[in-house]
Amino acid sequence: MKIRLILSMLCIFTGFMEDSGIVEAENVRKSIVRISVSTQSPNYREPWKRSGMGGGIGTGFIIDKKRVMTNAHVVSNARFIQLQREGSSRRFVAKVKFIAHDCDLAILELEDNEFFKGSKTLDFGDIPKLNSSVAAYGYPIGGSRMSITRGIVSRIEFRQYSHSSMDSHLTIQVDAAINPGNSGGPIIQNQKVIGVAFQGYRGSVAQNTGYMIPTPVIKRMLQDIKDSKYDGYVELAVDHDNLENPVMREYLGLKDDNIGVYVNRVVEAGSAFGKIKEGDVLLKIDGKTISSDGKIKIDGELIQLEEIVERKFHGDKVKFELFREKKTQTVEITLKGCAPYRIFANQYEEDPPYLVFAGMVFQVANRNMIGAHGIKNEQVMHVYNFYLKDKYYIKHPEIVVLSSILPDPVNTEFAKYVHSLISEINGVKIKYLKDVETAFAKKTDFHSIMLEGNLRPLIIKSADIDVVNKRILTRYGITKDRLIK
Repeated sequence: MKIRLILSMLCIFTGFMEDSGIVEAENVRKSIVRISVSTQSPNYREPWKRSGMGGGIGTGFIIDKKRVMTNAHVVSNARFIQLQREGSSRRFVAKVKFIAHDCDLAILELEDNEFFKGSKTLDFGDIPKLNSSVAAYGYPIGGSRMSITRGIVSRIEFRQYSHSSMDSHLTIQVDAAINPGNSGGPIIQNQKVIGVAFQGYRGSVAQNTGYMIPTPVIKRMLQDIKDSKYDGYVELAVDHDNLENPVMREYLGLKDDNIGVYVNRVVEAGSAFGKIKEGDVLLKIDGKTISSDGKIKIDGELIQLEEIVERKFHGDKVKFELFREKKTQTVEITLKGCAPYRIFANQYEEDPPYLVFAGMVFQVANRNMIGAHGIKNEQVMHVYNFYLKDKYYIKHPEIVVLSSILPDPVNTEFAKYVHSLISEINGVKIKYLKDVETAFAKKTDFHSIMLEGNLRPLIIKSADIDVVNKRILTRYGITKDRLIK
């Protein structure tokens, strides 16, 4: 009798699960979108023109009767976007309304409301529990119809988002494959969106391991754009180290209570400068105790202390209790962004700034530009690698580099100085690319270009320079000699 009862209950439970799965799939089917994108990327080697055309397939889902959410990397550098509902052959033209490269999310809009007829809007849920089941919906490689992949939540932690290669946010790991094409698709639990699929490992590294953007990140992005513009994340701009060593704790005068982290660096351009000092020990953030490994407890999970700041906006405040000079004190910080950080992030959409003069091409070094040119110049790479630590963002807010030479008699022998860091032109210190423009506008018989680490200047005769510039631009098919922002 007992066995029969258990079997009956199992059958009922299994039937319930199957019915629930069918309802869930049908609801998602009315929301999910296949995205076809034609792209054209900025050209960092020849910045006066665009790279060749490319394209790809991604996934999105309807969040209201006007908008579709997807990943930023699905629609980055897009020139033409088409959306297709599941079960329909008709394609609709869409455009990017908002794009958040720092958290890999984007919002698309359509002018034709016909697209949304019969659609269903999915609600957002909370952070799922570890070891709970989820389902990833999307259009991965291998077919053109909607695919469903089920998996288990296996980890919740901070992780770098590969789209920018600089920003780190909360992520959720699932033991389900997130393949090309899945990107931007909803991860569903109990018929609610609890994440957006966005990255995974290649099979040779780790099989059936994928990551999703959780709802705190999604909801923050949606809140940010309520004023019709995306401001991006605020940055505390503080580097800290664990304080688990008992001898170090004794030296600092701390209790052996596993509380607090040591401040190594405070970036001058960040929110905390002037409030938090190097050598401080951070004890609490907004009333939450910071463990000696830098974690706090939120929603029952141990997460990096930065998660408190992650959920705030420009102008919001955060309170720290800290230990300084053997005393405990409280500081309040008004949050803002940190512009110097962006030099390390992948850039999208915008054409790179440049200036061409006498066949010399001047550009601003950032992650994209350095990668495109394969720059290894010691001076340039030192400034780039120690941009924050040695505060080069003050002396070189823009790292201006002689990126290439367009050969001409006027610049003979200049090619060996390619990739050099520009120090000074005609007596003008070069902190920004616009300083190059200002320096070359000076009336002088000779233009003198000084390179960092090189005592010999590059000299250009001023006479007939307008004729020379026109000749070089014509020869190399350049219609515009500069783009300065």
